[in-house]
Amino acid sequence: MKSKKMIIATMVFGMAVTGSAGVYAGTNMQKITAYLNHSIGFKVNGAAYTPLDNNGKTLAPITYKDTTYLPVRAMADALKVPVTFNASTNEVTLGSGSGTTTPDNGSAVKLTAVQYSAAQKEQIIKAFANYEGFETAYAPTQMISGDAFQKVAGGDDGVSFLFNKMRVNVSPRDYSYDYDGSTVKLSNGTEAKWYTPSDTPMLTFKLADRFVTISSPDKSLSKAQMEKVAVGVAKLSK
Repeated sequence: MKSKKMIIATMVFGMAVTGSAGVYAGTNMQKITAYLNHSIGFKVNGAAYTPLDNNGKTLAPITYKDTTYLPVRAMADALKVPVTFNASTNEVTLGSGSGTTTPDNGSAVKLTAVQYSAAQKEQIIKAFANYEGFETAYAPTQMISGDAFQKVAGGDDGVSFLFNKMRVNVSPRDYSYDYDGSTVKLSNGTEAKWYTPSDTPMLTFKLADRFVTISSPDKSLSKAQMEKVAVGVAKLSK
């Protein structure tokens, strides 16, 4: 069986990039004739997996001269390996960028504690108090380094925590139920589900008597990063 490094090494760069990747007349680009291979299926850690782009459309591998190339963004997310693109250098970076790839458990993802002020804690408690039988306040206790908490808002579907790079919704209802998706296990053993109702991947899992859904509306966070944040959602400490 090929190692993760070998699999990633044969991937085709499939991220949505503006600027340099869109200039097809570039001097280092060569026109070829290849085939979208729809006959190849995928399994990740024993579970069926379908590669999707940022719009939720199914991606197919490309076969060229007896070699199969995979979409790097989708496969990196499935393998929990961070992937970024530097437009100025026209380089794809897999892993942490420090010369080592991210381990299977995603331990290279950097987190920081969310420090709620007294006023913010009061707003969070009030938001949950509006729901009968759902008054216990839960909140994300960690976020990706460089992110920042903006505000909390209550609505018909629960309480939402808005950050610069992500949204965390805590609701008494499971809104992922009617959608197909892929099941993953978080680092704390909790079973969660990835699904894409529109063009933004969402991660939902059950926590006590409620459901938590995490997404990155601007798509700046990877699935591995959001899965790391997920395990830190807990009862709000006073």
